[in-house]
Amino acid sequence: MIIELHLLQSFPVSNLNRDDVGQPKTATFGGQLRGRISSQSLKRSARLLLQRHGLEPDETGIRTKRLITKTATLLGERGRDEAEAVAVASSGLLALGFGLDKRRSALTEYLLFVGTDAVNLLADYCDREWDRLVADAAARAKAAEKKKTDNTKSDTADKQSKIKPDKKTRDEAKRILDASRVVDVALFGRMIADNKDFNVSAASQVAHAISTHAVVNEYDYYTAVDDLQPDDETGADMIGTVDFNAACYYRYANLHLNQLRDNLHGDTDLMARATRAWLHAFIDAIPSGKQNSMAALTPPETLLVVVRDTGAWNLANAFLQPVDTNDLMVTSTRALFGHFNRLRRFYGDDNLRAVIAAAVTTDLEGLADHEIAPSRHELVSRTLAATKV
Repeated sequence: MIIELHLLQSFPVSNLNRDDVGQPKTATFGGQLRGRISSQSLKRSARLLLQRHGLEPDETGIRTKRLITKTATLLGERGRDEAEAVAVASSGLLALGFGLDKRRSALTEYLLFVGTDAVNLLADYCDREWDRLVADAAARAKAAEKKKTDNTKSDTADKQSKIKPDKKTRDEAKRILDASRVVDVALFGRMIADNKDFNVSAASQVAHAISTHAVVNEYDYYTAVDDLQPDDETGADMIGTVDFNAACYYRYANLHLNQLRDNLHGDTDLMARATRAWLHAFIDAIPSGKQNSMAALTPPETLLVVVRDTGAWNLANAFLQPVDTNDLMVTSTRALFGHFNRLRRFYGDDNLRAVIAAAVTTDLEGLADHEIAPSRHELVSRTLAATKV
């Protein structure tokens, strides 16, 4: 079973998601330049809201390269020497089969997506294996010093960064990285290239948001004056530019409930709360880029939820021909539902369990009365009811 969420959301002057030169991200679609918000940005914005919508802190995860330093701090609080604990935690992660950053050995080789209890579990492992890991850390330090002294190229460090653990140690690693109760890992997946046993297939797919109309990025020229500038001096002490645009975006995400159930090992209570949190979090998700200076905090105005047994329809092609009108939200809403209803008539709706739509300012055309919800609360309630077999 699949839940699809389609949103139309208009943002005023904003730079929610920047590219490498600081401009709002864009994409060419239908032969026209569109505003774009990356799926990564939207997923992170949603992830940060999951606890607000009913999940406990230990049911969400963290994405970090700093597992070693956090573990060392905890070991220090337990009475271990914190400097030594950094080396021990590094050896611990190496023993578990994970690489270290080649330039900063106190960081992991890549971001790890783990549950919030991973630090405690890794600290417990390091405590139990302390003497062995201390010896390993000393051997690694000696090899590194020898390499530096000899000033010769050696692959010793690289070999040490890739250790193949035995079965007992692999089981320990699985316990530390267990994600069976980590909702955001279950939703958005986890890929560890050299430790495929820890990969998790994402239950939720998220599209890049694109504007329903053509956009042209603009820029704001600003100046700042020193408050303590002498009265006989004039001029600005800082000048610069900030890029922005204003756009009405089409947003799309879906949630595969069977995959979510598998990822959460069949925990039906957690699955129900995760589904509810996912719905609310994606409705509320707004990227944080330049919000302090632009405050583009506008909620979605048109919402469409489709609950289906199989298949999935991204409705972005409703805007393949860009909307060209002063009333962007009304026209975009009509285009969205017109496209959806045409697809529905052509492909049939035998696999649709429910269609629920709501809009703040626009009349919804082409839907039956029972498919229109008067509020967000009603839309979410009907959606959750439709997912129950």
